[in-house]
Amino acid sequence: MLLSALVSGAEAAFFSLSDQELEKCRTSPVQSERTIHRLLQNPRKLLNTLLVFNNGINVSIITIFAYVAWQLFGTRALPTVTLLASLLFATFFIVFFGELLPKVYVQTRQLAIARRTVPLIGYMQVVAKPLSWVMTGISNYIDKNYMIRGYNHTIEELHHSLDVALTNEDTSPEERKILRGVVNFGSITVKQIMRPRVDVVAFNSTTKFTELLPQIIKWGYSRVPVYTQSTDKIEGILYVKDLLPYLDQSDDFNWLKLIRPPFFVPENTRIADLYQEFKEKHVHMAIVVNEYGVTSGLLTLEDIVEEIVGEINDEFDDDDDIIYSQLDENTFIFDGKTSLHDFCKIAELPFDAFNEVKGENETVAGLMLALFTRIPRVGEEAAYGRFHFTVESADAKRVKRVKINVRNKREHYHKAS
Repeated sequence: MLLSALVSGAEAAFFSLSDQELEKCRTSPVQSERTIHRLLQNPRKLLNTLLVFNNGINVSIITIFAYVAWQLFGTRALPTVTLLASLLFATFFIVFFGELLPKVYVQTRQLAIARRTVPLIGYMQVVAKPLSWVMTGISNYIDKNYMIRGYNHTIEELHHSLDVALTNEDTSPEERKILRGVVNFGSITVKQIMRPRVDVVAFNSTTKFTELLPQIIKWGYSRVPVYTQSTDKIEGILYVKDLLPYLDQSDDFNWLKLIRPPFFVPENTRIADLYQEFKEKHVHMAIVVNEYGVTSGLLTLEDIVEEIVGEINDEFDDDDDIIYSQLDENTFIFDGKTSLHDFCKIAELPFDAFNEVKGENETVAGLMLALFTRIPRVGEEAAYGRFHFTVESADAKRVKRVKINVRNKREHYHKAS
């Protein structure tokens, strides 16, 4: 019973530590506290170890209770009554003394309990490693093959509900797009909507102050990344408003002291999570990096909001920024750098329409490379499912413009949704 209480208390202590306490453990000079932080870097493995031991101990307790009851009363009472009574008695002791009291006790002393149970958990992980490994593998398999499918299935149901609910004439196309944007908001990743690295405007840290101002006027951005050597080394973000008090300065002015720390996010971050981080950190721009720490692109708060409300154009935006033209209901001409996410959104197609063929590519030009397995020439055509592609413009290095025809677009979309 004491072992059961100890394991339950350790579980409650470890998984109720606050972020501040975990950060303290990470930088602590005490070895046991650093071990606490290390164990919680793989919470599933830790939880599986504790569950294996806790359940093993509880089964042992019930078995001992049943054995003792059988020895004491087995010959003087009905076997079934003896078994049920021992099980109820053991369950009460386990729940009250092995689960409830330990978890109440650790509420105000989580870190102290976690620190004292660290050595025991170290031995437990070694002993339970084979069974814990099997449980972790099963859990990962279920998450990968069923949880994600369940989420996608829910999205499809929501799309279908929208199509059914919004078929009346009072609903405008803009309202329908906004509602569909709300439905998809939680499933969109940063990589799908970011501005690619090749299109990112950034200033070199070696630029002189008098040379910087014409660049600011040329591009018209209110926030611009600053790099050294290449955009893989983003040093910070320059807020143009911070330069206003220093417009009369000479080339000797050190404008780098005005840049603010950059905010980096991985490609697979969901924009719903990034939106929350933007609000908490009071920033409006994120530098997107891949698994190797290399800059992939850039994303702003405006890009995220546009996923719901559509394009936001102010008096400074240029009409040349339009990335497509629509020839008829089913035919479009897209700039090669247009993301597949934007194409699907504009054409009202499922966002996973090209998942089986696009590979790691996220743009229309990248999709052409995946279909042709080379850089196609002007006039070449390709087909994939209901989609027919014609390369309108290209050079020796990249595809610049593509005409896309979507057969029976609207009818098929309603069936897919």
